[in-house]
Amino acid sequence: MSLAKKTDPGASPGEVIGYLGLGSNVGDRAEHLRAAIRLLPGHRVTVLATSSLYETEPVGEILDQPDFLNAAVRISTALAPEELLGACKAVEAQEGRTSGGPRHGPRLLDVDVLLLGDRELEAEHLKLPHPEVTSRRFVLVPLLELDPDLTLPDGTRLAEALAALSEGERVKRVERMRDACR
Repeated sequence: MSLAKKTDPGASPGEVIGYLGLGSNVGDRAEHLRAAIRLLPGHRVTVLATSSLYETEPVGEILDQPDFLNAAVRISTALAPEELLGACKAVEAQEGRTSGGPRHGPRLLDVDVLLLGDRELEAEHLKLPHPEVTSRRFVLVPLLELDPDLTLPDGTRLAEALAALSEGERVKRVERMRDACR
């Protein structure tokens, strides 16, 4: 589905369909992800669907750290992109994440805005689509579980982006989120 389409049965008029990436590698990782899903509606973000939980190896600047649990959620919101980013940061703080720490380091909870409708944005603290959405297996696999036909605003098919990635980044489904959310 193209993000420009707003036909998801959970979307209200004036709302946009988007996708968030969730990650945790500190403490009870699954509980941190479940907490994020429970907290989002309190910030005017409706969770329409959740991917499975995936255990993934660290990528980026710090590789010597515990494995992550990652997931993606399809959302509906009337929030502007910067407001949605603020909501994600508020959810992280509610769950106990503090600011600071090394980039790509261990974290209690990470909630990233990946896609928001057909919006393209280049702001100081937010880029849409997320600049790493097509290059990270741990992002693409859960997104494509939610929508195998998902495309970027420029028409890039995410299934093709995943197929073009080289092997090496371990992403293993460990449980369905509906089981994890109980």
